[in-house]
Amino acid sequence: MFTGSGSCQGGGVGSATESVRLLCGSAASLSSSRFSVSRGAASCSSGGSKAAGLRAHARTDSAAARRGQARLGSSSPRCVGKIRTEARSVRCASAGLRHGLPLFSRKMDGFTGSLDDSMSGASVSDVNDRLSALELRVQQQEDELTVMKAALADVLRRLAASEDAAAASVTKKHGGKGGAALREAYSMSCITNGGTSGRKRDSTSVTRKETVSSAAKSGGDKKKDARSQMEEIQEGEESPIPKDLSPSPSSPHPPLTPHTPQPHRPTQSGDSSKGHTPIKRGASVKRSSSSGLERSYSSWETSEENRNRLVKAASTSKLLAKVVRTAERHKDPVVSQAKMSTREKNSQAEGNHIKMFIRGRPVTMFIPSDVDNYDDVRTELPSERLKLEWVYGYRGRDCRANIYLLPTGEIVYFIASVVVLFNYEERTQRHYLGHTDCVKCLAVHPDKIRIATGQIAGVDKDGRPLQPHVRIWDSVSLSTLQVVGLGTFERGVGSLAFSKADSGQHLSVIDDCNDHMLTVWEWHKKSKIAEIKTTNEVVLDVEFHPTDPHTIVTCGKSHIFFWTWTGTSLTRKQGIFGKYEKPKFIQCLSFLSSGDILTGDSGGILLVWTRNSADTQTGKGPRAFQISRQVKGHEGSIYCMCEMRSGTLLTGGGKDRKIILWDHELRAERDIEVPDQYGAIRAVSEGKGEEFLVGTSRNFVLRGTFNDGFLVEVQGHTDELWGLASHPSRAMFLTCAQDRHVCLWNSSDHSLQWSRTLEEHGHCADFHPSGAVVAIGTHSGKWYILDAETTDLVGIHTDGNEQLSVMRFSVDGSLLAVGSHDNFIYLYTVSERGRKYSRYGKCTGHSSYITHLDWSPDNNLIMSNSGDYEILYWDVPNSCKLIRNRSECKDIDWATYTCVLGYHVFGVWPEGSDGTDINALIRSHNRKVIALADDFCKVHLFAYPCSTAKAPSYKYSAHSSHVTNVSFLYNDSHLISTGGKDTSIMQWRLVEKSSICHDGHLSNSTSRRADPIFATPPPAPPPTPATQQPDPPPTANGTQETSPETPPPAELAPPASELTPPHSECTPALSDSTISLKDSLEPSDDTATPSDEGLPPFTPPS
Repeated sequence: MFTGSGSCQGGGVGSATESVRLLCGSAASLSSSRFSVSRGAASCSSGGSKAAGLRAHARTDSAAARRGQARLGSSSPRCVGKIRTEARSVRCASAGLRHGLPLFSRKMDGFTGSLDDSMSGASVSDVNDRLSALELRVQQQEDELTVMKAALADVLRRLAASEDAAAASVTKKHGGKGGAALREAYSMSCITNGGTSGRKRDSTSVTRKETVSSAAKSGGDKKKDARSQMEEIQEGEESPIPKDLSPSPSSPHPPLTPHTPQPHRPTQSGDSSKGHTPIKRGASVKRSSSSGLERSYSSWETSEENRNRLVKAASTSKLLAKVVRTAERHKDPVVSQAKMSTREKNSQAEGNHIKMFIRGRPVTMFIPSDVDNYDDVRTELPSERLKLEWVYGYRGRDCRANIYLLPTGEIVYFIASVVVLFNYEERTQRHYLGHTDCVKCLAVHPDKIRIATGQIAGVDKDGRPLQPHVRIWDSVSLSTLQVVGLGTFERGVGSLAFSKADSGQHLSVIDDCNDHMLTVWEWHKKSKIAEIKTTNEVVLDVEFHPTDPHTIVTCGKSHIFFWTWTGTSLTRKQGIFGKYEKPKFIQCLSFLSSGDILTGDSGGILLVWTRNSADTQTGKGPRAFQISRQVKGHEGSIYCMCEMRSGTLLTGGGKDRKIILWDHELRAERDIEVPDQYGAIRAVSEGKGEEFLVGTSRNFVLRGTFNDGFLVEVQGHTDELWGLASHPSRAMFLTCAQDRHVCLWNSSDHSLQWSRTLEEHGHCADFHPSGAVVAIGTHSGKWYILDAETTDLVGIHTDGNEQLSVMRFSVDGSLLAVGSHDNFIYLYTVSERGRKYSRYGKCTGHSSYITHLDWSPDNNLIMSNSGDYEILYWDVPNSCKLIRNRSECKDIDWATYTCVLGYHVFGVWPEGSDGTDINALIRSHNRKVIALADDFCKVHLFAYPCSTAKAPSYKYSAHSSHVTNVSFLYNDSHLISTGGKDTSIMQWRLVEKSSICHDGHLSNSTSRRADPIFATPPPAPPPTPATQQPDPPPTANGTQETSPETPPPAELAPPASELTPPHSECTPALSDSTISLKDSLEPSDDTATPSDEGLPPFTPPS
């Protein structure tokens, strides 16, 4: 019997080896393992340890049975019969081992006797050594078998998925009659009798209960041991085959196979698929069983317990259950039928709708009809990128001494987290994007090439602090040279200055903390040399003495300090005012050619500080200065001073708005007054020739002379921006802010077309489809209609007394919807090309203020969002009634998409959002991408539709405050974004993948014209083409970000050279307007976005 069983086993192993080799190429190792174990059992019996050998042999046969069943479940239909034969043989051998021990012993006697003859010369110790070696080898084989089991489990999973797909296709093809039989033909394998390759319906089978997903199991079910799990296998039980084995739409069916990415909604495959749902893993499948095995081997099946053990060992349910549990642990968290925590998952799919949770509140969105299977929906990265092209605005309202002219002919200044280099002759802008929050101060190295900029502290979206620091960078290549102060500064960098006497080797920095710490750095080595507390009062300026490298001067509220720096120590000498009136603030300081110090204070007085004669003779101790002269300069504060190349001095006043030129003896030679609409003077700097540059408190940058007056070079808003609207047919956009200004900008030449001041704070706006008029909503409930060409006031209307949050014209311009903070949507009929309005109705039903709304293409329906995360639909022709059955609107392709809640856009929401993270959203006109403005200073770009949770996106940094609004221009060539507290406007160019050259660079070669106001600047030469690198790596700033569950495709993986810059969207080639690739490889480097777009002087507001 032993010989017969062994041959039977050998045939089973051979057939199994052939079938499994086709699947995973691993059968050779399994066959070797089984043969080695058999030899180990024989050796054990020959050494007198027959009982141990029998146990090992039994374990081996049990493992072989499990492997045979695993092969059975994973083999192709051509090999099923062979594997069944192997399983039957294994059962024969196992039964013989358990129930035929006497016969087995008799058969073994002859075998043992021959073995004893061959080992007659071996000692007992040799036998023990061999037994130990064999035991070790058996252990190694068991480890190998464990590895092979895992590989076969993966093969099982893949084959089961293939069977599901085949069953689905056959079901769709035949549908109706015979559907159950066809699904049965593709269901799981079962243990059958016979040796043919085909499946036999009348053979013995194992009824397998439904595999329950791990998400729906209770805690007790998850802790089942192997015995309790296998008790689910009932053998010999007769049960009818169900007519329809497909699960209900809400039944759990975890996606075990990767799906083809579908950035667009999948289309319906046909009418035949409506009546039948594809079979999913985990569906309940029961099979009839017979007693064929008992009839064939009744002499071995005398014990029901042993028979159950054999079936348990040979079953693949363990592997299948483990595969299902593993797959469910790693499946997409968007879809789940089980109850889940809001902290873990933001959304779940239930039947024909999706639920997203915001602050624990469910938001229900219905799945469109053309989506056959939501599990197959995938959102990819967009095919377009953003490149910062132009920055509108300047920060002058609360900063000073932040405008300088560089040898390259560029004016350097900052706004938000961007440092702008603007060439007013060539009409180009370049941008240094290294900072992570508001830039607050700026200093130019004595060589006029290197620049230091300091930023304030901040926090990212996860609440982690962004440390204040100073960045020293090259203004030609825009490469970062050094970053100092990380972990040193507390609140932000208030002011900084390079040393002059030692050619800029050192940098002094004032921290804006309570103690206003003064630090001195050897910035080349990133080394802090000295640190000391200055005062608890505000410090406004710090400067190195131009001829004495060991003297530093600071000034601020009611004080001026003279610091002597020796080694690592700083000693202070306070300035004494004596008989002179002590000012409230010393606003600024400068140095005369004689080495004396000149200060300007809040009373408009210039004070000259001269070093004491005793201190000059001894040269010891702190440098002591005393007032030697006082000159009345301005009415009101003196905010800035600038020493000219000729030795003369420029001072700028606040209240009188005058710029005065002083000679060497501090006699006023000339003066000029800045017009009132530009505000007070905050910064003044020397320009080309006799020109000078002026920055004002109303965020203007002016260029002028005493003879010719001023040209406006840069203009921006002065208060928080919210309103933004793009012209429907021209490259223009309109902004309105809390500064009560409404501005129309030309995005082609970056000029201001017109500006108008309203009586109220503007908050929202929209153009009539004709472009003739624009509607502007305010904070008080009033809304204005302005002529888009002449700025004339067409009409004023009022709806409620609360803030208007959204204005939206219908597609044909016949209706206007006004969303208010009083929870209503007011509707007006529009005629005469937007010049006449009549109240049509009011949409009532929201329980919170209106945030966003959109029209349907036929002008009949409105979709709206509210502050409490509602999505409501309104039937406009039917008296503006609320549509109760929201599923009726699931298939509408809305004319615009600005609502932040909806099936097509819910994937843009970050996990754990509190509902205020997204301020604005807009879909491009070509329906390819979605732009998003968030509360963490970022602009995002998603693919459309975006209907999977944690969808991947590109995100970009430039703003330093919450981004309030975004809008595409009429032709989708550019995106406009507006900042809140930073008052900036950013213009981004959309770059297609096809626009990237083969060498990884993007060409910029568009020139712009200049429109002078008071004088005609020189004609702009054609700009030098710049280049751009391919898109940057997945990071948090300005680059791609993907969710952990959706890794980016391999073709989107960035090269090694792109893995460093954290804030860049391009890395141009080295030139006088771009950054070198070598510099971008440094760990601390941050690159810039060059642009050859020109900026003409801006028109002053009327």
